[in-house]
Amino acid sequence: MPLVNIEQLVKHYPMGKTKFTALKGIDLSFKKGEFTGLIGPSGSGKTTLLNIIGALDTPSEGSVTVLDKKIEKLSHLEAAHLRCTHMGFIFQTYNLLPVYTVFENVEFPLLIMKMPEEQRKKMVLASLEWVGLMDKINSRPGQLSGGESQRVAVARAIVKQPDLVLADEPTANLDAANSYNILEMMVKLNRNLKTTFIFATHDEKVIGFLRRKIHLIDGRVAKDEPVSAGGK
Repeated sequence: MPLVNIEQLVKHYPMGKTKFTALKGIDLSFKKGEFTGLIGPSGSGKTTLLNIIGALDTPSEGSVTVLDKKIEKLSHLEAAHLRCTHMGFIFQTYNLLPVYTVFENVEFPLLIMKMPEEQRKKMVLASLEWVGLMDKINSRPGQLSGGESQRVAVARAIVKQPDLVLADEPTANLDAANSYNILEMMVKLNRNLKTTFIFATHDEKVIGFLRRKIHLIDGRVAKDEPVSAGGK
């Protein structure tokens, strides 16, 4: 059974008296442990597809099944529960809470899950050790570099060891050195924890690490290719 299964997915958005079709009959599936990218220019449908997989949006037509849950049939509460318990999200803008410390930012998803304090502390520390930020545990986002901020975002995404991490242009605001460090860390997490990563990107640095490339053009899958070399 695939972790994610997409059948004849169509997504319309209203535009005045007409509608814009962002996705046009997408058929895809993703297995556990994949390290995959949705590749294409701006407007190709990458982020829309990522948002629907992440239960942040819903199909107009077709079906999307994630972890045996049909996205189009979930209530808002059920969709939130699926995201909270099984998914991690990484965005190009980091989305850190400025008044919280690094520890508190990473802890936040576990608080939503109502996890006991001792268990939360253990998992947050393990996550921060993964990304090499134990020395920044009491710092606030304003005291961090861009690379450090994105590492906090990665730690927050993987703290609950989710089945699926969705990353939307996660290196867009980083220089080459920081980008490669972040990507190597995510490859390590993917291999050691078997977490599935799906990226939306047109960044060549990210593309070089992928083990499967799904090319989107004008809302359709133009090419779906495995990378035999296994990324970096």
